[in-house]
Amino acid sequence: MVSDYLLTMNKARTSSRQRPQPPRTSGTERQASLISTATSLFAKNGFTGTTTKQIAKAAGVSEALLFKHFPTKHALYNAILAEKAHYSGLREAVEEATKKRDDERLFMLLASYRIRKGADPTLLRLLLFSALEGHELSNMFFQQQYRVFHDLLAGYIRRRIEDGAFRPVNPVLAARAFFGIILHHRLLHDIYGLPMHLSHEATVVEYVSLFLGGLVRQSPNS
Repeated sequence: MVSDYLLTMNKARTSSRQRPQPPRTSGTERQASLISTATSLFAKNGFTGTTTKQIAKAAGVSEALLFKHFPTKHALYNAILAEKAHYSGLREAVEEATKKRDDERLFMLLASYRIRKGADPTLLRLLLFSALEGHELSNMFFQQQYRVFHDLLAGYIRRRIEDGAFRPVNPVLAARAFFGIILHHRLLHDIYGLPMHLSHEATVVEYVSLFLGGLVRQSPNS
């Protein structure tokens, strides 16, 4: 006769074999999860107020596993920028508009990238925290992302002044002024929560119209 003990063990082994196992998380999925968790904590608590231990705990992993994916905090910050500030498609479109001297399209592209429905405010919160805390992410973003488009726009305005299409203004200050409009808009609506007066699309058109209206050289007969 088969003992009750053996029957029980056989049932247990069978049950164990039949029980569905939870899907294993791939390395790519785990890395994306860590980036998302770190971004949320940094945006909520700042960089000074967030530790790698907190990030690992919130992501449900050990600190050792966190450091396996991101050996240094610098690597983690680079990953966050790559996730939140991907500009490859925008840059191609912007460069095409500059070659065609398409003023309106260039300014529309730069404004609509940031002022659009569903835009994630997380990056802006991260940049504000990093700037106030003197954090390295602020300088990383400025050098890798903002400066690229600021310098491109300033150079474009300079060329259009030479073409006689724009009034003789300081190109650097003009580029800063345009990006300042976009940043101020994001601060009011994404950080302070003020309601939009127009749709995102109409807002972009209005800002670009106002800015180009003051920049384009008027003909003597107009």
